[in-house]
Amino acid sequence: MIAIWIIAVLAGAFALCFVGAPAGFWVAALAVWIAVGLAAHLIGAAAAIVLAALLVLPMLVVAIVPLRRALVSRRLRPVFRSIMPKMSATESAAIEAGTVWWDAALFSGRPDWNVLLKTPAPSLTAEEQSFLDNETEQLCDLSSDWDSTSLWQDLPPDAWAFAKEKGFLGMIIPRRYGGLEFSAYAHSQVIQKLSTRCSAASVSVMVPNSLGPAELLLHYGTEQQKNHYLPRLARGDDIPCFALTNPYAGSDAASITDRGVVCVGEFQGQQVLGFRVTWRKRYITLAPIATVLGLAFRAHDPDGLLGDKADLGITCALIPRDHPGVVIGRRHWPLNAVFQNGPTTGDDVFVPLDMVIGGRAQVGNGWRMLMECLAAGRAISLPSSNVGMGKLAVRGVSAYSAIRRQFNLPVAQFEAVQEPLARMGGHLYAIDAVRRLSASALDQGEKPSVISAIAKYHVTERARIIVNDGMDVIGGKGICMGPGNFLARAYQQIPIAITVEGANIMTRALIIFGQGAIRCHPFVLTLMRTASDRSDGALAAFDRALFGHFGFVFRNMARALMFALTGGLFIAAPRDAAPQLSADYRRATRLSTALALLADISMATLGGSLKRREAITGRLGDVLSQLFIISSILKRFEDDGRPEEDLPLVRWALDDAFHRAGEAVEGVLSNYPNRLVAGFVRALAFPFGLHLPKPDDSTGARIATLLRTDNPSRRRLLADSWFPRMEVDRIAAGDVAFALYPQIEAIERRLKGEIAAKRIERLPQDLGRLDGWAERAEALGLIDAAERAVIAQFVTHADMVVQVDDFPADFGAADNARALMERSHVPSVQDAAE
Repeated sequence: MIAIWIIAVLAGAFALCFVGAPAGFWVAALAVWIAVGLAAHLIGAAAAIVLAALLVLPMLVVAIVPLRRALVSRRLRPVFRSIMPKMSATESAAIEAGTVWWDAALFSGRPDWNVLLKTPAPSLTAEEQSFLDNETEQLCDLSSDWDSTSLWQDLPPDAWAFAKEKGFLGMIIPRRYGGLEFSAYAHSQVIQKLSTRCSAASVSVMVPNSLGPAELLLHYGTEQQKNHYLPRLARGDDIPCFALTNPYAGSDAASITDRGVVCVGEFQGQQVLGFRVTWRKRYITLAPIATVLGLAFRAHDPDGLLGDKADLGITCALIPRDHPGVVIGRRHWPLNAVFQNGPTTGDDVFVPLDMVIGGRAQVGNGWRMLMECLAAGRAISLPSSNVGMGKLAVRGVSAYSAIRRQFNLPVAQFEAVQEPLARMGGHLYAIDAVRRLSASALDQGEKPSVISAIAKYHVTERARIIVNDGMDVIGGKGICMGPGNFLARAYQQIPIAITVEGANIMTRALIIFGQGAIRCHPFVLTLMRTASDRSDGALAAFDRALFGHFGFVFRNMARALMFALTGGLFIAAPRDAAPQLSADYRRATRLSTALALLADISMATLGGSLKRREAITGRLGDVLSQLFIISSILKRFEDDGRPEEDLPLVRWALDDAFHRAGEAVEGVLSNYPNRLVAGFVRALAFPFGLHLPKPDDSTGARIATLLRTDNPSRRRLLADSWFPRMEVDRIAAGDVAFALYPQIEAIERRLKGEIAAKRIERLPQDLGRLDGWAERAEALGLIDAAERAVIAQFVTHADMVVQVDDFPADFGAADNARALMERSHVPSVQDAAE
């Protein structure tokens, strides 16, 4: 009976931890337990008094809030203050920028999947769909990677004129200023489609619509600034750029050395207050052609002209290109991606206070402004452009591997090729799902800074895998440059996305978990704020957050153990989810609980040093990221109507994300500095080990089959791409041959007996001999004239796909030089001097 009585209290404590019961329930439960023991004569009166003093009394202190606050929280606050990592003002601004969304649910340890599934699926208005189908299609027709990189070193002039005329540069600007006022999803769809055709087009459209003057003006500009600039930006009369990166402050943008000193200067014949600014900027997209320069600098006020603060902080100004002292440098050349990019400098340039975005009221608020806007822009620009590159690669490579024969088989039927094809298809499904869910969050009014960092990092990394795998599959075709090569420029340009808008190494190691753990955690940010605030007014908030945090930790410990012992069997899957994926919802919930537990234990045991342990924070960030990717995949499958034929893509993408999350957890535990703590977490959350295997070969083979044939699943995977037409570009030959190939296979299957009987040989691998084979087959009555015509059409287009471009021995350098001399003015010494 005593054993049962003791087991009862342990089970009850575990249950109360599991449900996160408040302290009052603990007091009542412990009192009842002691009373039962006393009534059943399992303990005496003295033992009951001792147990009440040891268990009930402390819990009673916790339950009585004023008493708890005075006796416990007031004493723990300085201890907590010493444990928590210190934050600078710029770190605080970055952490507090934007909003939290589904990422907070994933960090809670108990995500409500029904909330996610009720989120509206992304959609376009009729006007947005028309723009995507017509104007965006036309801009794709007017541009190509080959022409941009080899002929114009820029977006072609006709394409530039069309983009300005049709409002591509003002997609985010409201209609009242002359813009298109598109949704975030429409913006994303346009960038994605342009990226399946021409990187110069996508980047040239992307930059004015993401982190730049238009967005900063919309949120922070004065009415006068909005009324002047936004209509000009919408029409393309002004081309904007934003100058942030400094040679000595790349990823650490908050430490920019560009300096502006408050002074009185002359502007348009009047003495006005402003800044004397000196700057050195580089990597500034659109700078070489910009007419208006957004500039970030650190403002100083040594003479107190604006107040009593000397270091005012980062400030953003909007300066016309022709303003005295502004210097636009020559161009950078980023890996053959010939969008306009270059440096800008200025020395002691007088910038009137009216040129500060938002005027005097926004002096010193530039860092928060940038972080708020980047939280939105980062979720669209690079994820959309890299999904576009992924679709370009999958479309071209899958078509090539279907029609290209080696050893008398299409290369797509070789298991060695099916493996990279499966990776390409699975990763594309996942990153497109992430893009769609991220854009949906923005359209609901969110500015999810952590999610945008996850999307930027993981979409660009997986796009790199897709393009690299594509190059491996097409082999020599991929490495020979020319207008017939659909993939080489994407291969060259992929590292650009890895680098810009926050280098991926820093994004993973510092931002995703470093920002996510503080911002998404239900209690940590409040604890950090109130622990630093020594006033009595903050004590109540600290007290609530502290004991809420204690309950949160114990709840997740209980949940982690229960899920481990039962294999997550009793985790409730969402009511409205696809039943085929119920186990995946349960696995994701269990992983969410483990992440919450790992994060809290890491913050408690490592304290401020956690900031410097980037290998650990990077892996913890990977777990959060994979959970968001898993969420995106599950949501996409529901939004698409649960198409059964997509399940191989869904299964591969989910298994890959779970496996990566498992590797990240294992990496944390295996390298944890406190081995005792690591062992405790492993025993609690994973006593039977982590069982999250990679996608299997059979799933990969099904994906390869989906990609090598025309079917609804492949069409959904490549939806809203630019599909070339022969009258526009000969790379369309691959799509034409791909469409014809099933008829070639049907002829081959029908003649299998004739080939076996040696009435005719098998279809030759050499396309040059296929016409002769068709002639013999028709003469023997084995095929009709229509089938021979199909074969001839296939030969014409498939041969264009297989062949690679060649050039004169000097690549036409002499002819190009002569043509350039004929159409160009060669400057004299006097011209050069002027």
